Amino acid sequence: MKKIAGRVLVVGGLLLALSGLSGCATKVDGRRAEVVQAGLAQIGTPYVYGGASPAKGFDCSGLTYYAHHSAGLAIPRVARKQQQASKPVKGNRPRPGDMVFFKTGPNTYHVGLMVDKERFVHASTSRRQVRLDRLDKPYWQARYLGAGTYLN
Repeated sequence: MKKIAGRVLVVGGLLLALSGLSGCATKVDGRRAEVVQAGLAQIGTPYVYGGASPAKGFDCSGLTYYAHHSAGLAIPRVARKQQQASKPVKGNRPRPGDMVFFKTGPNTYHVGLMVDKERFVHASTSRRQVRLDRLDKPYWQARYLGAGTYLN
């Protein structure tokens, strides 16, 4: 019960912070906000290879697939195809709701969903759960391929 209550507090705080972005230069509303909220709501959900639902857990592309579908957007299921089919983000400045792509191994790709100018939510194999991370961490910067979007 403590774990669920803690998760609700963390997610609630993040959603409150997200709503506060509307007063900044970056306004998050509409589908962009729906995608971000769907991703943030899954923080703490277990990592499961091939998973694409809160009940079963998520892998990285399953999380982005789920968040987009929750907002009524159809996107491919796997990270590499999500990158190939997305519209590249110009100026390499991803906004909330945009996806960030990484190459983490010779044939291994990873994807996350930006929640603000600095952080992204993703299904992490290292922590075995959906979590937040900073895009500017050296680990992610060294593997960064770019950003793409299915949003306007």
